[in-house]
Amino acid sequence: MMRLMWIALLTLSAALPLPACAQAPVILVLGDSLSAAYGIALQDGWVALLQGRLNERGLDFRVVNAGISGDTTMGGLTRLPELLQRHRPAILLIELGANDGLRGLPTPLIRDNLAAMVRLGQAAGSQVLLLGIQMPPNYGAAYNRVFQVVFQDVARGAGVPLVPFLLAGVAEDPDLMQADGLHPAAAAQPRILDNVWPVLEPQLATAKPPRD
Repeated sequence: MMRLMWIALLTLSAALPLPACAQAPVILVLGDSLSAAYGIALQDGWVALLQGRLNERGLDFRVVNAGISGDTTMGGLTRLPELLQRHRPAILLIELGANDGLRGLPTPLIRDNLAAMVRLGQAAGSQVLLLGIQMPPNYGAAYNRVFQVVFQDVARGAGVPLVPFLLAGVAEDPDLMQADGLHPAAAAQPRILDNVWPVLEPQLATAKPPRD
């Protein structure tokens, strides 16, 4: 009888999920095609390269890529609550806004959506990192200035770090862009990661999974 009870207990414990403390802290990347590796192999994208760099440096984090090509700040805001509940990220990277800008959506709407996503992440106990983007030159210098200020205002208002331009050193080089001129090529992905890493690295030292 005792042996059967032990077998039952072992079987039950194996079926139960591991407690959160036993799992690697999650870095959740909420983004669009720039994170979803549009036009290239997924394993070549900067988000996959981020997981590789963490592994190489012995940093125990699990990267979850929630990038969807074509997504907007409104789409990200709609998706985020379920993602936060499911993954309970220690760090949330928000990489959205490019498609809003390309569609000419009002910058106050973009600002409000980004700010709401930052608040949701903070309320869930996540550290938040905002990844800024710029519009192509043909959208005009005036709109681009206003567009960039959106990310600066949101980051400053919420007290979160900002990568000023995710594609710095990439968008200006045609050899690093795909034929559409909007999406970075595989060769550009390490540079994109290098743009993110210096701002993300300090957060890794203090990141902890949110408490229940």
